Amino acid sequence: MNIKQAKILIVEDEPQINRLVELVLISDGFCNIKKAFDGTEALELIKKDKPDLILLDVMIPEINGFDLCKIIKNDIYLKSIQVIMLTAKKMEEDILKGFESGAIDYISKPFSNKILLARIKAHLSNTSSENENKSIKIDDLKKTVTLFDRQIDLTRFEFEILKILLSSKGVVFSRSQLLNHLRGDDGFNVSERAIDVQIVNLRRKLGDFGANIETIRGIGYKLKEFENEKER
Repeated sequence: MNIKQAKILIVEDEPQINRLVELVLISDGFCNIKKAFDGTEALELIKKDKPDLILLDVMIPEINGFDLCKIIKNDIYLKSIQVIMLTAKKMEEDILKGFESGAIDYISKPFSNKILLARIKAHLSNTSSENENKSIKIDDLKKTVTLFDRQIDLTRFEFEILKILLSSKGVVFSRSQLLNHLRGDDGFNVSERAIDVQIVNLRRKLGDFGANIETIRGIGYKLKEFENEKER
């Protein structure tokens, strides 16, 4: 994932500070930014369109930052969101409370714009690499697939296609190659057209991750190679 395309939510009840943080992000090229001014509004936005990272002020109305962070981290779907606390509180117990709530970082106000951006980029880069490698797990013995800690119900053919694509990221497999793999020694009658149908269903079941399965026009399919693997 290009970190500049990451979804970032700013939760800050002071309009001027909220706008300042937004402008700092925009000036550096971030383009997918949303804002909230209290905990309740923030939670609604988080559930509606899960962000990648939240810049969260502690002293906000409705639901305070500590409690909102706990709600996020106790939700199996939301807990992967990275939370950076933004607050004027500098006491050690407050900083510890932020980390205990599940925050990944803590930045005290007033803060340097350069430091804020550096922290954001560092956390987005780290989580992007980790999530791409660890988001999906396949168990060949049990024939199960787990995506972000959620088990995905796949047919036998969908499972086999995903397995071969995962085994060789970045490698293009023709429809005939996938077809021969599915037929194996059992002699199942599967047409090349059926491969396209299986891919469509597989993408749908995998949700956002399904976009990593790319169509190579006139040839077949491949699983996108993740950015950190390209650099090795």
